[in-house]
Amino acid sequence: GVWRQTRALLFKNCLIKCRTKKSSVQEVLFPLFFLFWLILMSMMHPHRKYDEVDNTNLGTLDTSMLVNFVIGYTPPTRVAQEIMRKVASDNFEDGIITEEYLSEEELQEASAFKPPNFVGVVFKDDLSYQLRFHDSVAMSSIYTESR
Repeated sequence: GVWRQTRALLFKNCLIKCRTKKSSVQEVLFPLFFLFWLILMSMMHPHRKYDEVDNTNLGTLDTSMLVNFVIGYTPPTRVAQEIMRKVASDNFEDGIITEEYLSEEELQEASAFKPPNFVGVVFKDDLSYQLRFHDSVAMSSIYTESR
């Protein structure tokens, strides 16, 4: 019963493969070609491995550059307000001014009229943000790490 049906099915498949040699060869060679192509591409663009950097004391931060430094942020959510309050008070006692804006458009308009020491922070969610510097956006290195 079962053995005879299995043997007949295998014989039928062998006949089909023998009669359609071109497609059978393509079924084997195309994956091998793409595998070779992937290996070649990975060899052309190897992943860079950087050595470890020892822990060193960087000294104190020169806060003279941060006098009248303005950080604008949007949207003014509770988490964003708490983060910006900590940035302004815990890290730098004086010199940093934080301003909240209701939208990204208001933040862009403010950066056009503010001095060159203005940085915009756009919170995408509670854990991610983008920095805005005079008509440019600083992307996180997470997205460009393995290019």
